[in-house]
Amino acid sequence: MAEDIPVPADVDPQREGLHPNEVIANNWFASFNTHDLGRLLSLYDEQAKHYSPRLKQSQPQTEGWIQGQDALRAWWQDAFARLPSLQYRPTSLIPTNEGISMTYVRSVDGEEDTVVHENLEIKDRKIVLSRVQG
Repeated sequence: MAEDIPVPADVDPQREGLHPNEVIANNWFASFNTHDLGRLLSLYDEQAKHYSPRLKQSQPQTEGWIQGQDALRAWWQDAFARLPSLQYRPTSLIPTNEGISMTYVRSVDGEEDTVVHENLEIKDRKIVLSRVQG
């Protein structure tokens, strides 16, 4: 198994030599793991789209897609409320100029850990599309 990647908060990309999209991903993980909804949403474009098989299962009418910060806020606010122990542990980050491909372990008390693959499309330092592979 790959060694876990540390998740620093607010990394300085010049000092650390990280790709800018890797910095966004690190801040994304830090926001999720502290359930900081405001910080998480600040990483997203106002009209960002998100796809998740879990969303498709729980809200079939969406076909797995939501769009805009209000929809993202409602989705994650519900998840954080229902799953207070929710944590994501990154195992692989592969940045490109268009975004980043992430693999992480989803952990929730009382559930088996799940490996998740998610791609973020990033434009002008904002996430415009996030897609969980199902």
